[in-house]
Amino acid sequence: MASEDFEDIVETFEFLDDWEDRYRHVIEMGKAMDPLEEALRVPATKVEGCASQVWLMPEITGTGPDAVFRFRGDSDAMIVRGLIAILKALYSGRTVAEVTEIDAAGELARLGLNDHLSAQRSNGLRAMIERIRLLAKQAAAA
Repeated sequence: MASEDFEDIVETFEFLDDWEDRYRHVIEMGKAMDPLEEALRVPATKVEGCASQVWLMPEITGTGPDAVFRFRGDSDAMIVRGLIAILKALYSGRTVAEVTEIDAAGELARLGLNDHLSAQRSNGLRAMIERIRLLAKQAAAA
């Protein structure tokens, strides 16, 4: 069920043996993302439950369960920006119905992130996933 973009990340992680290299890759993915405009860094887009500052801005095309889900995001922490890039690869371009069905924990386990993120980062990642799923559910009901 994973997208081609996410599969590319999985392949890259399999190629990179060392976790330091994988961290660097995640950070580079974050650096490659466009920053979120300051005007969109507001309480309504902020993700609670993250140690870092995190903002997610949904961009939904269409209505109902077949609406296409995309989002932009940003963080004040480079590693978290990279995690946002991974989540974008996992979720963007899917219908809102598909977004709610994705087993994010299972897909991210393929990257081995669970074993290499601090407890705070893991909690923040879960908070981002919960926000994405909530946004998709709200869009599906609209």
